[in-house]
Amino acid sequence: MTKFQDRLAQGGILIADGAAGTRLQNAGLPSGTAPERWNLENPDAIRALHRGYVEAGSDLILTNTFGGSRLRLEMKELGDQTHEINLTAARLAREVAGEEVLVLGDIGPTGQLMEPMGTLTYDQAVGVFAEQAGGLAEGGVDAILIETMSDLNEAKAAVEGARRATDLPILVTMSFDTHGRTMMGVKPGDAAQELWAMGVDAVGANCGRTLTENLEAIQHMREALPEATLMAKPNAGLPRMEGTDSVYDVTPEIMADYAQKFAAFDVKIFGGCCGSTPDHIHAASRVLRG
Repeated sequence: MTKFQDRLAQGGILIADGAAGTRLQNAGLPSGTAPERWNLENPDAIRALHRGYVEAGSDLILTNTFGGSRLRLEMKELGDQTHEINLTAARLAREVAGEEVLVLGDIGPTGQLMEPMGTLTYDQAVGVFAEQAGGLAEGGVDAILIETMSDLNEAKAAVEGARRATDLPILVTMSFDTHGRTMMGVKPGDAAQELWAMGVDAVGANCGRTLTENLEAIQHMREALPEATLMAKPNAGLPRMEGTDSVYDVTPEIMADYAQKFAAFDVKIFGGCCGSTPDHIHAASRVLRG
C-alpha cells in the first residue's frame, strides 16, 4: 500500500486545494500566459500558491500542471520543456507539502479532439499522457490526478498512459457541465462505472458549472457505484465580469455548506476548482473535520 492509499483508507475526508489559475492571475500571471511557465520562471509564486492552501488546511495539493501535456504546451511554444516543467512542478509542490501533505500530479485534457471527431488517436494520447505522468512521478508526487475530462476515451487513455509511466495510484474526475453530462455527452454513472472498472483509486467530478450540478453528478455516481471512492472539486460557481475582473459569487460559507452535502454521499476527497480560494478551503475544512 502506498502512502496515498494508506491515507485514503483512514477515516474522515481528505481536504484538497482550490483554484490554481485564477490565484496565479491574481498574483500577476499575464493574460494568455500558460500557468505552467511559472514553474520555471516564477517558482516563488508557485510555492506561495501551494503554501496558501496548506496553511488553509489542505491534506493534498495539486501540481501546477493542468495544461502540462506536450500537446497543450506546444500551443504556447513550450513543448520541448514538457519534462522539465512537470518535474519542476512536482518538486515545488513536494517542497511545500513536506511529508504530511500529499501531492497529486495534475493532468488535464490535451485540448485536442480524439478520433473520430478529431485527429488525435488513442495511442497518441496514451503516449502524451505517459510522458507527462513520467515527469510528475520523477518529481516525487504521491498519486496522479486526471481531471476535468469530457471525453471518456481520453480519460481512459490518460489512465493507460499514467500506468505505462508509473505504478502510483490514479484518480480520475470528469466535468459535467451540459445538462448533467460532460460536453461530450458522458453521464456521471457511466463514467464512474467504466473508470472504476479500470482499477483506479478514485473517481469523481470537478469544475462544472454550479455546486448543485456537481452534487447531482456525485449523487448519480454514488447510486451507480456504491463501493466507489469518490472525489469532488467543484467550482465556486460561474464567474461574472465586473469591469475586467472575474467575480465568483460562491462565498466560503456557501462552499462549507455544500461540503457537508457532498459528505452526505460519502465523498472521500473534497476541494475546490475555479474561483475557490484558501478561504473557501479553510471554511470547508472546518466543517468537514468537525
